[in-house]
Amino acid sequence: MAGQPPTTTSHHAAALIEEYDIITEEDIEEIKNAIEGGRMAEAASKIMENLEVLENASLDIAVTGESGSGKSSFVNAIRGLEDEDDGAAPTGVVETTMVPTSYPHPKHPNVTVWDLPGIGTPNFQSSTYLEQVDFSHYDFFILIASERFKSNHAHLAREIQKLGKRFYFVRSKVDADLEATKRRRPRAYSEEAVLGKIRDNCRQCLQDEGIGSPQVFLLSSWELNKYDFMALEETLEKELPRHKRHAFLMALPNISLEILQKKKVALQKQIWKLATVSCGVAAVPIPGLSVACDVTILIRSLSQYRQSFGLDDESLHKLAEKVAKPVDEIKEVIQSPLAKEISRDLVLKLLTKAGGGALMVVEYLASNVPIFGSLAAGSISFGTTYYMLWSFLNEVAEDAHRVLIKAFESDV
Repeated sequence: MAGQPPTTTSHHAAALIEEYDIITEEDIEEIKNAIEGGRMAEAASKIMENLEVLENASLDIAVTGESGSGKSSFVNAIRGLEDEDDGAAPTGVVETTMVPTSYPHPKHPNVTVWDLPGIGTPNFQSSTYLEQVDFSHYDFFILIASERFKSNHAHLAREIQKLGKRFYFVRSKVDADLEATKRRRPRAYSEEAVLGKIRDNCRQCLQDEGIGSPQVFLLSSWELNKYDFMALEETLEKELPRHKRHAFLMALPNISLEILQKKKVALQKQIWKLATVSCGVAAVPIPGLSVACDVTILIRSLSQYRQSFGLDDESLHKLAEKVAKPVDEIKEVIQSPLAKEISRDLVLKLLTKAGGGALMVVEYLASNVPIFGSLAAGSISFGTTYYMLWSFLNEVAEDAHRVLIKAFESDV
């Protein structure tokens, strides 16, 4: 398998300690005491609690703005959908959203994007808007404008801020502005200059309405990988709570190599937890239980990896349709057998071949990460699960990288 687990370096030892990530200091101490006391089942139970909290963490994103600003198209794009896909929010030139409408992510149902009614319409004035849409339900707000930001946006932003929530200004449809400018002034056209002018104008409009130092993100729902989407993603990544950040990242559409790399790093941080669960079950003296648990953990995790990186059949067909290429042409760059099929028989076959790599992981952890000393010395199950998940995650990430380049014929 490609992408070997970390070798014996102090850098990787430090990285493993950092992988505690979302677990609280109190939980870390409990897990550490259980491991060092040989109570592997107790440690595994505590880690399972943590993993369930992480996987089930809900994220509710509110998208609002004036009628016709592209709210619904953004709701679809952020979930990786086209406007005509099943489950897409209805779009139109007139206001189509009359009540707050939830749109769960098609593959990550714990993430919900809410399409809120347009502000400034007769039924939804900014002075009573937050109360009407039940503002407390949402984790943060995206305020969208397709032209100028107006007093409605500024008033709503101030009210959101008063109530302790975060908001982000998004200027939509910049692709249309660029195209219109290019047609009017083809010889003097400069994309950078036009975007700079739009950004400055948006900031000035908001400052005129009393918003100090506003940050504005320029986006196109039709080309989400362009302009300021990655800047918006990075801002949210910094400002969201850790468990919400993980949910947001996993739900992002795979539109750039940078997003793929971030998903890979986030999933790597969960591997030691899954391996510890495997080891905890191995400590229970029931014949066959450990192997059954290992296979279950591996099938579940490998399926999650494939889906998160968009290598399941449904995602590949949608990508092929988007770039107008035969799906078989895109699939031909996929190399990992597990990226194509995940079955119990195949996982069992790979388990029997993982012994050497598993021993390397056990030896490494026992000598470099003290907390794992008693754990790793007691069971090969930890090393096997860790090695297989680490290796397969690297393989899938590399396949996803190749698929994206093949689809767009560039380093997106």
